[in-house]
Amino acid sequence: MNFMDVLNMIRFILGSSFLFIGLLIIILAVIGVYRLGYILNRMHVAATCDTMGIFLMLVGLVLIEGFTFTTIKLALIIIFFWITSPICSHLISKVEANTNEDIDLECEEVKL
Repeated sequence: MNFMDVLNMIRFILGSSFLFIGLLIIILAVIGVYRLGYILNRMHVAATCDTMGIFLMLVGLVLIEGFTFTTIKLALIIIFFWITSPICSHLISKVEANTNEDIDLECEEVKL
């Protein structure tokens, strides 16, 4: 085995590790969404784990693929998800906060 084969094997192992950890985070998010009862708690779990899980999985794909044009496309997907996921979560949470009349029973308000 030459040096390039070892380097490709290390890159594949690292990429597979990132894919596995990202998949594990997504699975934990699904379990959290089903176990939590209140919509804002579900939204928080889904948004944070979704962002981190997708990021780790796409980094794993970038490592496995190497630096090609596909890598640039995957980087653009990462940027798109990192911009849109928090915005969507914020809008859904804001709708819940504005339309739920019993929000005081579920959440405590901190006054500064």
